[in-house]
Amino acid sequence: MSKTAPSLNQINIVARDFEASVAFYRHLGLEIPDRSDTDLDIRHAEVKLENGLVLEFDNHKLAGTYNAAWRSLQGSARVVIGFSLATRDDVDRVYLELTAAGYQGRQDPYDAFWGARYAIVADPDGNDVGLMSPIDEQRRAWPPVDSPQSQRPQGST
Repeated sequence: MSKTAPSLNQINIVARDFEASVAFYRHLGLEIPDRSDTDLDIRHAEVKLENGLVLEFDNHKLAGTYNAAWRSLQGSARVVIGFSLATRDDVDRVYLELTAAGYQGRQDPYDAFWGARYAIVADPDGNDVGLMSPIDEQRRAWPPVDSPQSQRPQGST
């Protein structure tokens, strides 16, 4: 499907109870700094693990800004399995290939507030799979605004 295989680099947990989830993983021994913006009711925390994998936590409000399915489906999966792709164009290409093959597009590719090109496709079990380009610091924007609604027809898989 693609010339360069995507690399699993991130697991993002959309927490029902943000504080309880982060506290659990801190008790497990992870040192997780909180990067929340409580003025905007946005909660986010992340930690880079020794093996390079990034474990992130978001509340429902933040998840709704980058995943249109959270707004239209009242939440999709609770976990986003993130794959990094080599370029911004690869995000668009892989998303189109997957949705053309019948997989459900949950978030069309768009330029996300954190500076990456980003899209989400559902795997056959309904798990959200994020496709993300490298971050371009010049494309960062704050505060986050809602991502565009998906324009592609929903796949049957």
